[in-house]
Amino acid sequence: MQNVNHTFLVDGGRWLLRGTWLEANQEPIPVTRKILVSYTQEDWFSMAAKITFPDQGKPELILQSRGKLELGEQMFTYVLHHSLLGRLEGEGWITPHAIVQQFILLGDASRCTGFEHYWQLSANHYALLSGIYNSHRLKQLLEATLERV
Repeated sequence: MQNVNHTFLVDGGRWLLRGTWLEANQEPIPVTRKILVSYTQEDWFSMAAKITFPDQGKPELILQSRGKLELGEQMFTYVLHHSLLGRLEGEGWITPHAIVQQFILLGDASRCTGFEHYWQLSANHYALLSGIYNSHRLKQLLEATLERV
């Protein structure tokens, strides 16, 4: 894919996420998240993230993913381990202005699925909207900004 200048996920680096965690009929919760993206082998990326909920008494979330993103390709696949949900499998698209991912919880009868949409604001800033569905109902949302640190 030509003329794509993404720095999140496409390049390794450290990012800081600041945003709001939303659940149905609950007050919005401010969150912070550190994200590390690295490439350990040709075309393979790893992403590790930790979401904390300051002063909320909620357990932190640990997210670890690994995927294959071939240079010049628009689509990629990945697996994600979510500390509360378990193992998820997904695919993503690289577009000129965004990175879009969708995933499904493996072996889940309730059809838990989710999405992440990273919109590039500048080389070092992205806006994120992420959600998790249980069956056809939206269960959680995260809206945030990411900044390279």
